Amino acid sequence: MKNNTLSARFVLKLTLSFLAILLLAGIGYTITSIYLSNKYFYETTQRLHANLAQDLIDEKFKNTHPFDSTGTVNKALFGDLMHDMMAINRAIEVYLLDNEGYVQYSVVLDHDAPETKQKRVNLDPIKKFIAENGSSYTLGDDPKDLSKQTIFSAAHFNKDGHEGYMYIVLAGEDFLDTRSALFNSYFMRLGLGGSLLTLVFATLLGILAIWYLTRSLRKIIYAAKRFQQGDLEYRIENAEKTDLANVASTYNSMADTILSDIEKIKSVEQLRQELIANISHDLRTPLSIIQGYIETLHMKDSELSAEERGEYLKTISRSSERLSKLISQLFEYSKLEANQIQPQKEPFLISELANDIHQNYSLLAKQKNIDLKLSMEDSIPLVFADISLVERAIQNLMDNALKFTPEGGKVTVKIETEDDHVEVTIKDSGPGIKKDNQALIFERYRQTKVGEQKEGAGLGLAIVKKIMEIHDSSIKVFSKPNEGTSFSFSLPVHAMN
Repeated sequence: MKNNTLSARFVLKLTLSFLAILLLAGIGYTITSIYLSNKYFYETTQRLHANLAQDLIDEKFKNTHPFDSTGTVNKALFGDLMHDMMAINRAIEVYLLDNEGYVQYSVVLDHDAPETKQKRVNLDPIKKFIAENGSSYTLGDDPKDLSKQTIFSAAHFNKDGHEGYMYIVLAGEDFLDTRSALFNSYFMRLGLGGSLLTLVFATLLGILAIWYLTRSLRKIIYAAKRFQQGDLEYRIENAEKTDLANVASTYNSMADTILSDIEKIKSVEQLRQELIANISHDLRTPLSIIQGYIETLHMKDSELSAEERGEYLKTISRSSERLSKLISQLFEYSKLEANQIQPQKEPFLISELANDIHQNYSLLAKQKNIDLKLSMEDSIPLVFADISLVERAIQNLMDNALKFTPEGGKVTVKIETEDDHVEVTIKDSGPGIKKDNQALIFERYRQTKVGEQKEGAGLGLAIVKKIMEIHDSSIKVFSKPNEGTSFSFSLPVHAMN
């Protein structure tokens, strides 16, 4: 099967649906045609024979009385009338009505129908017919079955004191029975023939319509096959101009998104490999130091003085602390990246937190001969954030500043209010960061250069960035080579109720 071929199941369903629609339309058309043809026949028949009743009155009642001296209907006259009518049209039925609509006499085929004499025909349609001279399609009562309506011709007469209506049913019961029997056979032939023709034409039209209407769908299927086979750059041309513009455009957008995601995954995989290499290096260094000094202590324990032994143990302790810190950072960052840490925000004084951190780092700064300053405005307002996470962010920035500030340098922690935010800035006098590297220092897998030295994975700054992100804030860096670096972030002021 070709790549752009529609599934047989889909084509079958579409074809059957199309045939069903056309078949129902054919049946509806047949029924409508029969109904309209019936109405056309009746209306035409009534219009052609509209003056029949009046003509009969003018001809038969001109020299002959319809009633004898006793007021009885002249049956001989109506016998002749029946003979004349049957010669013209065997479908008609003639009724003589009085002024109230009661049947006085009827002529049906070759016999009268005295059973109709007690029946009363509604005169309203008759009067309407006479008033309009038979110009409109009007149905009246069938004297044989007053529940039915039929076409008729009618005229009023007034002869020798006798007054009433000549009422002629133009489609009598016998005619309707015969017509009904023939009509059922005709309807069956018409329905069968119409159905067969409908199926034939529907099949041809269905094939052509399916082929035409599914052009755009075949293009989409073909594009999906190409994409599945690895042609990630293939797109549907002029998608917005196709019959399925929304679907085609959505497919193109989806393909672009998938391709973009694939590129991101490739990039992340590459960065992950870099991280493994960098972390392996950072872990290997303290482990190698620990292992080397422990082996030395084992081999030369009796030869080492107490002072040398103590120095070895201090080195092992520092390397252990460095290793522990690195592992702790990895664990902390993994939880932040997996959104396993949710900030517990509360109002607190950032000034008190800054004082505590300044005091904690003063001894370390003094040991490295670094001037550590704390600059704050008076009456710093409460901020609304997670105090432990903010403390962790400031500690990471302080570690970074003290790490890269040389002896005799300076580190300044500055707290100031700006509108509805409090900004925290940590500035050092270290070697600075090149402009090209400033965008990379917060990335978790990058090794960047600070000054001329190549440093580790930079997880401390990556952790700071994540902490700021979950606080809907950001970390900014301002640096020039040999002019130091400053990091800053802002926290919202607590809204007092």
